[in-house]
Amino acid sequence: MIKIGIIVGSTRPGRKALDVARWVLDIAGMRADAVFELVDIQDFNLPLLDEPVPPSLGMYAQPHTKAWAAAIAGFDGFVFVTPEYNHGPSGALKNAIDFLYKEWNNKAAGFVGYGSAGGARAIESLRLVMGELMVADVRAQVMLSLRTDFENYTTFNPAEHHEQSVDTMLDQVVAWSRALKTLRPDAPDGHAASADAPQAGQRMGSQ
Repeated sequence: MIKIGIIVGSTRPGRKALDVARWVLDIAGMRADAVFELVDIQDFNLPLLDEPVPPSLGMYAQPHTKAWAAAIAGFDGFVFVTPEYNHGPSGALKNAIDFLYKEWNNKAAGFVGYGSAGGARAIESLRLVMGELMVADVRAQVMLSLRTDFENYTTFNPAEHHEQSVDTMLDQVVAWSRALKTLRPDAPDGHAASADAPQAGQRMGSQ
């Protein structure tokens, strides 16, 4: 089955990314078309990029890089949960992305942003990065406002309509992840699911 990583894109003390990512995971957990897993970049203790050769060569030297690479390699697609800092994603997220190369290739990605402008500009910045890494980023995205989706700009309390936006984004991420899996020779059999497999967007118990 397709495996999607939900990446927590901030390491700042007092961050909101983990709450947002858990909310996405709760919604994703109601689906039956993929396996979803939370990936917190904070758990990997990545320093500023410290590899002596470009990541595209795949010659990782540092233990933390190898651990990060092993974690990312196992996914077929990703959902990046990103704050917006100064019209861009967090430095911690960009740094984590830059550590690797082939582990991102020929996979799909969706975005959940939050900030004063819904994280829209951070998402647009990440779309440029995804193109260089041969990651197919889907059109649908989720934008959360600090003013309306966080009580007192602090406690995460998203408007109900965002749940549908998450589902729409996940529909596309799962479908594209399944298609792109056929381009990766080292991936398990990527043939189309059988007729009795759950369809994209179908939730468990929704029949």
